[in-house]
Amino acid sequence: MKKLNKKIKFKIASDGSSASGKTTGGKLISRKFNMKFLSSGSLYRFCALRIIENNNDYNNRFINKIVKSITLKKLQNKKLYSPEVAKLSSIIAKKKFVRNALKSFQVNFIKKSRLVIVEGRDIGSVIMPNADLKLFFTCSTKEKARRRLKEFKNKYRKITLKQVEKSLIQRDKEDTKRKISPLIMTKNAVLVDTTKLSIKQMEIKLSNLVKSSIKEKYGNL
Repeated sequence: MKKLNKKIKFKIASDGSSASGKTTGGKLISRKFNMKFLSSGSLYRFCALRIIENNNDYNNRFINKIVKSITLKKLQNKKLYSPEVAKLSSIIAKKKFVRNALKSFQVNFIKKSRLVIVEGRDIGSVIMPNADLKLFFTCSTKEKARRRLKEFKNKYRKITLKQVEKSLIQRDKEDTKRKISPLIMTKNAVLVDTTKLSIKQMEIKLSNLVKSSIKEKYGNL
């Protein structure tokens, strides 16, 4: 862990499609520089889980109540990664009142954090347009499918590489084509292609980007 000068305030937006490396990359940076880490996807999953527990009944008031109860510890719940939760989180992510409620949570979280990295699909474009560093992760579809299959194999042994690849292509299409907060790469974002990068190589690349960006902002502190 690299200790940054207490005078430094630094905020990073990490965007990208499913299995592109944005979560892994975000966690690597947060550990390396002792930054707070927030996954926007886990926020939607948390809401989805609460909705399922409420017999799939929800409205604006219910969502706002859920959002007020969110803590980083609650976002570690393993139930958030069930297929049922994943499916519903993708559906509610298209609803404006859900996005608005979670946008408020994320903006407040960022405001209260001196060092922070937030990952998702609309962080650099909507949630944190003034981020000190914007990263946009990309990866070949075949490699993304291999990674995701590796994650799934322990839980869903019958799933095939072809099925995973098809699902990822569909999700990417939905994310880039949706009307509300589509996945886009902003003009000032740094493209990070993780297709051929090992975890160690990714860490080195991202660390250098962060150091360079901090130096550009603060000089040699």
